[in-house]
Amino acid sequence: MAGSPLLLAVPNVSEGRDADVIEAIGQGFAPARLLDLHGDTDHHRSVFTLAASPAELPEALLGGAREAVARIDLRDHHGLHPRVGALDVMPVVYLDDGQRGAACAAVLTAAGLIGEELGVPVVLYGELATRPEHLRRSDLRAGGREGIAARLEAGEIVPDYGPPRAHPMAGAVLAAARPPLVAFNVDLDSDDLELAQRIAVGLRESGGGLPGVRALGLYLPERGRAQVSTNVEDHRLTPLREVVEAVRSQAPVAEAELVGLAPKAAFARFPEDVPLRGFSPERHLIEYVLRGLT
Repeated sequence: MAGSPLLLAVPNVSEGRDADVIEAIGQGFAPARLLDLHGDTDHHRSVFTLAASPAELPEALLGGAREAVARIDLRDHHGLHPRVGALDVMPVVYLDDGQRGAACAAVLTAAGLIGEELGVPVVLYGELATRPEHLRRSDLRAGGREGIAARLEAGEIVPDYGPPRAHPMAGAVLAAARPPLVAFNVDLDSDDLELAQRIAVGLRESGGGLPGVRALGLYLPERGRAQVSTNVEDHRLTPLREVVEAVRSQAPVAEAELVGLAPKAAFARFPEDVPLRGFSPERHLIEYVLRGLT
């Protein structure tokens, strides 16, 4: 990879419990370099952060998708996180406008390969969406695997690549090119699910909350806590400290958790009294990680 401009990809797979399956999928993403792996047994999900050259990335994503489709059966999947596919979402991340074209080309190539070789429908969302109803990932996820299968069957969702119907075991793949999104969870010092859900509703941009924030309230049996799980679409509009302060204005906070990597600026003036579960700047801040690859 030396001398090649690197792209990041953040494929999310619907497996967070079977270590052998997760390892096999991770190996399938070669020759992309694994920068981070975040797994969660309650969410039953693993998030891989990969780096590869634009030439290598499509085949790498196909390889990981091949393993996920072969090893994950969504008909027997029980996890807290919404999902529509074994390889659930496949975003390729561009860090600046100069990378946007390469990121779009890489994800479109990977989507075509997955649809053709694996027989899994791929739907483009976000800025690559080809229909207004495909724009929002959360809308495509409504109803989970069964929901998207029914809407594909009815022609309400039309895949951009692959067959017109959901794969019986692997569902569908949602693919995009986008700037960095920060997946960020706040664990409450409480097991009150209803409290977490109320807080999540108030945080959401769609409900008049923080700009670019999507949120869910969940209960984590493994930790015995309620959690407010968020996606922050633009950390420049809403730094993570604002998410934490909005949550702890309504409930005591036990700790916070970053899923994958994030830009350094997302943590500007982050409250020092809030523990960050397993966090290391050298491993979790994009600038530091990429510096280590050069």
